[in-house]
Amino acid sequence: MASIEERIEELVTPKIEKLGYNVYDVQYAKEGKDYFLRIFIDKENGIDLNDCEKVNNEINDILDEADYIKEQYFLEISSPGIERILRRDKHLEMAKGKQVEVKLFSKLEIENGKKEYVGTLKSFDNEAIYIEEIKILRKNISNMKLKYNW
Repeated sequence: MASIEERIEELVTPKIEKLGYNVYDVQYAKEGKDYFLRIFIDKENGIDLNDCEKVNNEINDILDEADYIKEQYFLEISSPGIERILRRDKHLEMAKGKQVEVKLFSKLEIENGKKEYVGTLKSFDNEAIYIEEIKILRKNISNMKLKYNW
């Protein structure tokens, strides 16, 4: 059975795409005592507050009717940002050849191993990502995002 995130993404994607946006990611999380449904949208020229409001207004009723989430939650529509989180294979595919920042749960067991790496994402597979010549197992990654050089 698909996760809540997958079911919601499947439900809202046609409506969001009809409005001219792409669904970058859907996250459902409990933070403290509150639940949050975050839908990240994107388009070629970026996202502004009006875009988020438009999507929110269009999908609110669809989400209520589907009733996938039984708990009370906060709906947030936003851009994935310039230093966007890389959680899925489709995100990694878009990030190939770009600078990424990877944070690990513990240091890599290699010479001069660290808990954080910044470098060019060369490739990935089901088990690992490859930054420069370093192989990092995906199960050891706590957070990964695009790195923008300010």
